[in-house]
Amino acid sequence: MGKLIVSLSPHAHGTDSVERNMYGVIIALMPALLVSFYFFGLGSVIVTATSVAACVLLEWAISKFILKQERNTVLDGSAILTGLLLAFNLPSNLPVWIIIIGAIFAIGFAKMPFGGLGNNLFNPALVGRAALLVAFPAQMTTWPKTGQLGSYLDAETGATPLAIMKEAIKSGDATVLDRLPDAMSLFLGNHPDGAGAMGEICALALLIGLVYMLWKKIITWHIPVSILATVFVFASLFHLANPVYADPVSVILSGGLMLGAIFMATDYVTSPMTPKGQVIYGVAIGLLTIIIRNWGAYPEGMSFAILIMNAFTPLINNYIKPKRFGETPAKS
Repeated sequence: MGKLIVSLSPHAHGTDSVERNMYGVIIALMPALLVSFYFFGLGSVIVTATSVAACVLLEWAISKFILKQERNTVLDGSAILTGLLLAFNLPSNLPVWIIIIGAIFAIGFAKMPFGGLGNNLFNPALVGRAALLVAFPAQMTTWPKTGQLGSYLDAETGATPLAIMKEAIKSGDATVLDRLPDAMSLFLGNHPDGAGAMGEICALALLIGLVYMLWKKIITWHIPVSILATVFVFASLFHLANPVYADPVSVILSGGLMLGAIFMATDYVTSPMTPKGQVIYGVAIGLLTIIIRNWGAYPEGMSFAILIMNAFTPLINNYIKPKRFGETPAKS
């Protein structure tokens, strides 16, 4: 009674850990981070440093003084990752005090009250972004142009590709889409007008991160591929039906779609556990993103689509379960 029963050898030791996975994702984010520094300069550095520092300090303080946890989880990498992802979803000219408010929502409202890493229902970085978008819509939808390396709060702004797509849909004028950068410029991040959030500017850098995470088996292909495939199919149908809707390649390469599909929707805690559940989850996110982008109030719908499906993850896990070892189908 109460004894530990150990099976016979050989025994397998897994090298997987929270720290390994968190820092693995952080490494995968480095190409996109360096690209954001290259295109946005000082503003990107300030936003990233503020976001990461605020998230780490908040998690440390809440763990130590409010939750009074014996083991502080601040070094497991999750707070650093939340800070990076929050920064990636922000404009590079956002004031420091607004960034700190976003960190408070991410760590203080979406993560720690639920018990910390592994217990939160919603992606903390996206909660922070959504809260700021509702509270500070003007600052959160003003996008600096690239190439202003020494500028921060006074950076010149412009219209993003998603804003141009939204204008074309609202006006019913397909010629508005002529202002869109070409696909290669979107892929490399080489578009001088309003480029959007810091982490979404260069699809190539994000894909490098995806390849790294797949190679290291940090994530599987099911969620990112199902999201991108769904968006491509529906964007193609809309474009063929009416040319005021942008072509599918431009849709995929614009805004936070790649960032969300690769780094946000694949969050372990808030995404389904089984491959089948992950595909259902990804298809739903892709469809919701297209719906919100085309008919919603905001040009971007990726963040809201992921948060909506975060709420359905427990339901998906409940109904899409893996077959238990040794289980045989019931006879009719």
